[in-house]
Amino acid sequence: MQITTNSSLETKKLAQDFAKRLKGGEILALSGDLGSGKPTFVQGLAKGLGVKERITSPTFVILNLHQASKGRTLAHFDLYRLNNEADLEGIGATDYLGKENIISVVEWAEKGKKILPKNTIWIKFKHIDENKRKINF
Repeated sequence: MQITTNSSLETKKLAQDFAKRLKGGEILALSGDLGSGKPTFVQGLAKGLGVKERITSPTFVILNLHQASKGRTLAHFDLYRLNNEADLEGIGATDYLGKENIISVVEWAEKGKKILPKNTIWIKFKHIDENKRKINF
């Protein structure tokens, strides 16, 4: 399924609505160039999951954990600075990925492709212009 959003608000709303489908245990793998809307999508997703705190990309710390509603946790990974899958294993990613009360969202997921399970939900982002994004589920 491909969706085009025409603003950051539309991207956030799309993610917020998508979050309503998530129960826990899902792994969302986000891929796309810089500026394609991945952090904006995560912000909307977090809102839809009931996260109260401000969401920023964990580029320098690689992983942020956020308390969500219904006893769930949002594990937000940013793999931009990783060199390989071994680095991902080294930070303990497998302690979070696929756990039933954790929804994992992985930015720059292509860098950890070999470690992500087959049931990972891939979402690809493409920057069209200043406001417009194509998002493929």
